[in-house]
Parts: sequence; structure tokens; C-alpha cells
Amino acid sequence: MPSDRLLQTRRVLTLVAIAVPAVLMLNACSGERPVLGVKDGLLTACPSSPNCVSSFAADERHGIAALAFRDDAEAAFSRLERVLRTRDDTRIVEKREGYLRVELRTTLFVDDGEFLLDRERQAIQVRSASRVGYSDLGKNRRRLEEIRRGFEAEAPSRGAGASGRDR
Repeated sequence: MPSDRLLQTRRVLTLVAIAVPAVLMLNACSGERPVLGVKDGLLTACPSSPNCVSSFAADERHGIAALAFRDDAEAAFSRLERVLRTRDDTRIVEKREGYLRVELRTTLFVDDGEFLLDRERQAIQVRSASRVGYSDLGKNRRRLEEIRRGFEAEAPSRGAGASGRDR
């Protein structure tokens, strides 16, 4: 019969053998933070994979409406930031005038979101994309629609945002 010390050593080695690959797998699911941002007044285009949505995309698979507003542009952008800060799955990683970049987390994955203030169109342009994989099963679209509902719910009564396709 093995000694207590030998049993304890086996348990520790088994735990390490399970934990190390699990940590490595979870780290791989977060992916590298991609180079994103605004170029020529536009957010980065979506790749051909279905795991990205953008208000700048013209095709149905990737297209999503911008966040429309009728109140002051800066007030609307501040409202969006407040909505994002209340979400448990969202972390603001970059903030510049008229631009927010966020990391959006699920249990295993990290997605990237961007928001660009478009004063001319009275809209906030949006983009959300998975860092890894091919399909997101509609998660990025659903998440942006949740953010839209929060943004519209916080709008002043005279300026509740419309959800039409404003580009």
C-alpha cells in the first residue's frame, strides 16, 4: 500500500497535469490584442469570417446599425461610456476624444469592441469582433444590441435614439 506522502505527491502531480494545460488553453482563447483604431474616419473593416459586426459594413452578415442619438454628441458619448462601465463583461482599454475601445469577455473568450463618435450623422459607429475562431454564433451582434438597449434606455426623453441604420 502506498504511503501517505506518495499519495499526496500523486495528487499534486495530477492537479498540475490538469491545471497547466487548462491555463494554457484559456490563455490561447483570449488571443493577441489586435491593432485596431480609426483610419480615414472609419473603424477597421470586418474580416470575411462571420464573427464580426460593424456599422460601416454594407453586407447583411456583418452590418449592424450605429447607435443613433438626438441629444448633444458629447452627452451621448458620455452616456455610452457609463453604459459600458456598468457591464460586468466589458473593460475600457482605450479612451480618446470621440473613440472608445473595449474588451468584451465571455467565459472563455475575449472580443474587441470599438465605438466612434460621428457628430455629422448624430450616431456612434460600432464594431465588435472575436479575437479567435471563425464563428461567434451571433454573440457580437447580440452584445451590441444589449448595449444599444442600455444606451437608448438612458437617453433623455426628448432624444431617445432610433435604431435605424445610420451610417
